[in-house]
Amino acid sequence: MSIYFQKSFQRGFGTYPLKGDDLRNAIDAAIAAGYRAFDTAQMYGNEAETGAALAACGVARGELCITTKVHPDNYTEEKFLPSVEASLKTLQVERADVLLLHWPPVGGDVAPSLRLLQSARDRGLADAIGVSNYTAQMMRTARAVVDGPLVTNQVEFHPLLDQKKLLAAATETGIPLSSYASVARGEVFKHRLFAEIGKTYGKSAAQVVVRWILQKGVPLNTMSTKPENIRANFEIMDFTLSSIDMDRIDALTATNHRIVSTGLLPWVPEWD
Repeated sequence: MSIYFQKSFQRGFGTYPLKGDDLRNAIDAAIAAGYRAFDTAQMYGNEAETGAALAACGVARGELCITTKVHPDNYTEEKFLPSVEASLKTLQVERADVLLLHWPPVGGDVAPSLRLLQSARDRGLADAIGVSNYTAQMMRTARAVVDGPLVTNQVEFHPLLDQKKLLAAATETGIPLSSYASVARGEVFKHRLFAEIGKTYGKSAAQVVVRWILQKGVPLNTMSTKPENIRANFEIMDFTLSSIDMDRIDALTATNHRIVSTGLLPWVPEWD
């Protein structure tokens, strides 16, 4: 079972693009709200501050799930393992709970970086490994290349984007999805449906959105600097959306509003 399906880790706190006091205060608020899963990356430039905040948070290391991701620039024999070791030192941990490949490599041949990822796990630098921003075909390749479980493909996932192909690939390969951009950077709030449904349950529009994601079988990461929003995004386990409301929200995936589009970064793949 993926580590992210553990109840205490289904709702993770994402740290991008936070730094400085904003990051430290947000992590403190997240810990107080109950979050125990935290997501960072080499690319974010905040591993050191994230590690320091978590080391000082008062929660035992064994109760935390710390995920970091390897930058595509480090997908070489010379750079990969040293970059992971540097991340662990910066995070003040002996190993990552989850280590991900942040993006597919430019050119589309995912096998070499996947083998490097597996070597990091084999050397004890990570308890679990996975990928991020993989297409369905890349997920199939990953399943064939890697010996052992891949605990996630972390992708953009929210009610305004049709990810049926990736959900089907997750079932086919046994590589579960997890979400980032869970409220589409606020775009979901332009749709009144979420607030309307929320009134039925005594919940906010944002809580409806993140609950929908969980009920799709997708663990999630959310980010905010506001303690009240951090807490609200966590407090979504005391209600269940009806099948009718799930279907109403499902219809919005036809909007196909994608935040991370081809051309944003040189390594963004052609999405399914």
